[in-house]
Amino acid sequence: MLNLRRGVVVVVAVLLVGGLASAQTQTPTSLETGTIVINPQFDDASSFSEGLARVRIGDRETGKWGFIDKTGAFVINPQFDYAQSFSEGLAAVLIGGYSTGKWGFIDKTGSVVINPQFDDAYPFSEGLARVSSGDYPTGKWGVIDKTGSVVINPQFDSAGSFSEGLARVSSGDFETGKWGFIDKTGSVVINPQFDDARSFSEGLARVRIGDKSGFIDKTGTIVINPQFDGAESFSDGLAAVRIGDYETGKMGFIDKTGSVVINPQFDSVQSFSEGLAAVRIDGKWGFIAR
Repeated sequence: MLNLRRGVVVVVAVLLVGGLASAQTQTPTSLETGTIVINPQFDDASSFSEGLARVRIGDRETGKWGFIDKTGAFVINPQFDYAQSFSEGLAAVLIGGYSTGKWGFIDKTGSVVINPQFDDAYPFSEGLARVSSGDYPTGKWGVIDKTGSVVINPQFDSAGSFSEGLARVSSGDFETGKWGFIDKTGSVVINPQFDDARSFSEGLARVRIGDKSGFIDKTGTIVINPQFDGAESFSDGLAAVRIGDYETGKMGFIDKTGSVVINPQFDSVQSFSEGLAAVRIDGKWGFIAR
């Protein structure tokens, strides 16, 4: 039976009003929070990860990417055609442009530790990184370790990063392919059978069969029947689900038994983190508590 406990909206209006009032008499750089600590100077930038942030100097087509520390000083000069954030001490970088370039990995000194040789690459997770051999949509995905050695040969039409010891993989094209899961030896532990799948989070993975989403455990057993029109991964013990189509449906949250604990009532939501989740109602965002 569904537990229809409603989410509690956190009151933020007072804080917003107070912030607006004080903003009239204070410059942004004089605020204790929101102080500019690195002056706007980059053409693009991402959040800090492992103490460094990737930034671009120049336009999207010809600019170069490098990395700064939290003082804004360059620790790796802009020199890459693209770069991803650091993860587990390494960052994937592109050398040679999007159409003909190759991906490799650098360490935090900027030294190339895995030579550019891959047609695509993603950050390391649990000591492994997914890389592709060949261009989309005919390229195949495999997995390398931090020495650059191929530990799972390129063979999958698509693949996700490892999470909780498993990685999602697909065989077949985007429209008709099926998703399953492999372990770190490359062995298939959950046969490709789902129309879509997300990575495991808190022991469960969201899967889609037809147009309905549910959840499986690491044996591939369906533990929450596909019944939702949309669903996100579990975080803080709850998963966001949608009832209805993308445009007009409403979102709420379920627990790991599949029980609805926060009624679908929001136009959009983000996952819970540290006990709170951002929600949107009538174009405005607020927060709810568990």
